[in-house]
Amino acid sequence: MSLAGWGTVRTVLRVHRAALVLWGLLVAALTGGAVWITELTERAVRAEQASCERAGHDLCDIAVGWVGYDGPITWIGMSTGGVSVAVAAFAGGALIGRELDSGTARLAWTQGVTPTRWLTAKLAVPALAVTLGVTVLVLVFRWAWAVDRPPIYADWWSLEAYAARGPVAVAHALCALAVGTLAGLMLRRSLPALGVSVAAMLGLTTLLTSYRDSLWPTVTVTAATEIPSFPENSWEVESGTLAGGRPATGLDASVCDRPDVSLERCWDDLGVTSHYVRFHPESHYWPLQLVESGIVLAVAALATTAAFLLLRRRTATSGG
Repeated sequence: MSLAGWGTVRTVLRVHRAALVLWGLLVAALTGGAVWITELTERAVRAEQASCERAGHDLCDIAVGWVGYDGPITWIGMSTGGVSVAVAAFAGGALIGRELDSGTARLAWTQGVTPTRWLTAKLAVPALAVTLGVTVLVLVFRWAWAVDRPPIYADWWSLEAYAARGPVAVAHALCALAVGTLAGLMLRRSLPALGVSVAAMLGLTTLLTSYRDSLWPTVTVTAATEIPSFPENSWEVESGTLAGGRPATGLDASVCDRPDVSLERCWDDLGVTSHYVRFHPESHYWPLQLVESGIVLAVAALATTAAFLLLRRRTATSGG
């Protein structure tokens, strides 16, 4: 990198020093919290849960686990997976929108810093900080998610844990940076850009969450007389009955649940040929993660390209 390029990077570091320090403190707080809960709190909580079980107090067992360990570690997982919203707000509001709104960016362009170099530095510095920070959070959360102490309420496919244990969290954070940058360049106002970038990332996250089970082929098993069993820790996507090889809809299966009725004959009378369940085994976690990460990074690449093209067009027409 040239001396001018390093100078631009130093300027970005100086201007956004407070945000970078705040980001470092957030990463340190979440990391420290996960280590504290896992190493110091978890043993005491599990011991108290064991006492509850010996006394036959089921609600006590659940409450102690949730308040003492499972709740806090799940909250850390949700914070790690949802950090992209904060990144989008920063990129749209402070990183780009505020500087265009105040004229600081145009002033930099008149002092020997080209718009392209300015935007490159604006993206590179926070991208590095976000990638390093979220990667640390993901690794720490994966460590806390040990086999012998999984949170009670969070399965591997759950909202609380899915993103926080893999590259999806990093991909969403980088996408949020790109989307926020594009929103800031389009609107050139800090508050509108903040709102649009956050809304865009929430929309993208909601869309991908809704169709996450379709990102990789499921496993389907069938049985003749009942819903078949499937491996433990699997994500059940769908289950039901088949009539003529197709899922039976509007079927009242309760008529076959009477002691005076032959189950097999009742199924035959209803036209049921078999029962099925579609699921993702735990081995599908990484394929699902990688496919979703690829989609999100593709969106990030498109948003970044659009941001550079938009900046080039506007500065060319304005002569800046």
